[in-house]
Amino acid sequence: MFLNKMIEVEPMSIDQLAGAVVLFLGAVGSLLLVVWQSKCHCRVNLCYIFQCERRPPNEEELKTLADEAKNMKKKTDKMIKKEEEKEEEILEEVRTPRLVPKTSKEVEAENEIDKKLKELI
Repeated sequence: MFLNKMIEVEPMSIDQLAGAVVLFLGAVGSLLLVVWQSKCHCRVNLCYIFQCERRPPNEEELKTLADEAKNMKKKTDKMIKKEEEKEEEILEEVRTPRLVPKTSKEVEAENEIDKKLKELI
């Protein structure tokens, strides 16, 4: 009787129930994922219907995994190097403005404009 007065639970709507179920299943799924991805020996028994066993990789699998990791590292290093080269090219273009030499026609046109301005002044 004392507990009933101390803890009052309000009625729950269906969307709140669904949210609680999703949070609970997500937590259980995350826990199972951590156990499954670990390298320890474990056996999962789900209601005697589904049984699965996880063992650490043997030496051959470890070698292939190490080779795959090295290949991935080489690829990422190449990609990073290409990106850095592209960035450096862009920065170099921004640092040094392009100076295009004027043609003789442009020089003559500027000279004529200067003469006309002098005449007007």
